[in-house]
Amino acid sequence: MRGSFRSYLLFLLLPLLLVIHETVIHNRRRHTNNNAAADDDDLALALSTSSRWIVDDRKGGERVKLSCVNWVSHLDAAVAEGLSRQPVDVISKKIVEMGFNCVRVTYPLFLFTDDELGSMTMRQSMMKLGLSGSIAGVQVNNPLLVDLPLVNVFQEVVSNLNENNVMIILDNHLSKPGWCCNDNDGNGFFGDLYFDPKVWIEGISRVASMFKGYNNVIGMSLRNELRGRRQNLKTWYKYMQIGAERVHAMNPNVLIIISGLNYDLDLSFLQTNPVSLSFSKKLVFEIHWYGFSDGDDWITGNANEVCGRVIDKIANNALFLLDQGYPLFVSEWGVDQSGTNDNDNRYLNCLLGWAAENDLDWALWTLVGSYYYREGVIGMEETYGLLNWNWRELRNSSFLEKISPLQSPFQAPDSNALGHKIIFHPSTGLCMQSHSSSLGPCSNALELDYTQEKILIVKGTNYCLEASEMHTPVRVGVMCGDDSSTRWEAISASKMHLSSTDKNGEIVCLDIDSKNNIVTNDCKCLSKEYSCDPSSQWFKVINSTSFNIAPSPISISQRPILDGSVSSN
Repeated sequence: MRGSFRSYLLFLLLPLLLVIHETVIHNRRRHTNNNAAADDDDLALALSTSSRWIVDDRKGGERVKLSCVNWVSHLDAAVAEGLSRQPVDVISKKIVEMGFNCVRVTYPLFLFTDDELGSMTMRQSMMKLGLSGSIAGVQVNNPLLVDLPLVNVFQEVVSNLNENNVMIILDNHLSKPGWCCNDNDGNGFFGDLYFDPKVWIEGISRVASMFKGYNNVIGMSLRNELRGRRQNLKTWYKYMQIGAERVHAMNPNVLIIISGLNYDLDLSFLQTNPVSLSFSKKLVFEIHWYGFSDGDDWITGNANEVCGRVIDKIANNALFLLDQGYPLFVSEWGVDQSGTNDNDNRYLNCLLGWAAENDLDWALWTLVGSYYYREGVIGMEETYGLLNWNWRELRNSSFLEKISPLQSPFQAPDSNALGHKIIFHPSTGLCMQSHSSSLGPCSNALELDYTQEKILIVKGTNYCLEASEMHTPVRVGVMCGDDSSTRWEAISASKMHLSSTDKNGEIVCLDIDSKNNIVTNDCKCLSKEYSCDPSSQWFKVINSTSFNIAPSPISISQRPILDGSVSSN
């Protein structure tokens, strides 16, 4: 009987003991982080900006490319999604395994300004939403977190990413927890129902101070997707500049990431009126770009024309910032990963070519496979998510292969670095290979020079790419510039068709066959044809420097490769 009583007592006390244990661990971590902030600030990642690049000051200004994924933590439960499906450490390690070096962690402002919300435990928050199944899942996968206050749960997630050497950007997504966004949700612009500027400044200042000792917290995004009828430039400049100064004062280590207007689509006003701040080399601007940002244009219009038009618009709205000497962070982009959304598929190929050409920093939407609770639905699946509903497997492994070249930098900030060109194929995420006429990993890309005469010369040789005949592999020739078959020009509105004239005088474009060999075919989908998909013929000649692009974190199947032929005809 005594043994049974002891077992029963242990059963009752075990949850309390676990909470006490986790609280001690949490306080120890916080004490360590505070000591780190006070005594050893040099341990923090010392990232800054050098013109349009983000660089690591500890490594002599070496470039750091942000290849991030969004981890949603701003919805109704005010908890990082997925903790009922997998242990937090498993999720962090999965992020690293997938090749990402950074996470944009979203949060609701009220988590840090509303003491009642911040002190509510995860269990209590989920109970209010009727999420008994999620509570049971957290008890299995993250038992030490379930009875912690929500603020502490957020800290534990950030701490775990920090311990796994993942860079972290803290993104104030909205004020009141919930799904984002629409013009009338009260979270859109300064002065809206849930968006008091003073509360916002206090909140982001608290976050900056709280995470000062976390070495891998490298940036703070001040506010996501400003929008709505209150938008105006006078108020934007006033509060964005105040917010930036306050965050920098609280934590001078972090990059300050500033969004524009109209759902992070418009920074055009900065062309003539830049922000005025007391600090330098810490400022980054962010934009968003989704397929649905352009409605259904990708399927109702010609893909070349839509791609060209949208990229011209982005150049005017944001890309000019690179020339002004600021990094541009595409902090949200993504697609329906079921692969059946033609609008998204066509947008994606345009975006990947543009992002590779400009070698931008970015954050994919999203890691999330399913939500605890979104817009009144329990357990809603996220088709834009990298992970599947149970957070265990990839939703679409070919998608990760396709974007993997963009996870590494193509270019270095050093103007003296030895540069060259490579040919990138957005639809496959592959590059033209050395010693072959096929596509393969960009880590083995053929290095080229692209002359003013539009000749693609194999770097360090007298050989150049040549169009022989229709429907045949592209060749390497030595009669460079003697005839039009060695001149390649980017045509169509998208500037992604590489066109030449073959030996028979026919205009051809680079294309790929069923085995990913690079061939020349009739140019297709150049204009007007709305149902035509040009993706097989979309190529980008992009700048690169002489260091290797990391191979895909997911093994790419070996495809047949043809030996490159050399022609002297």
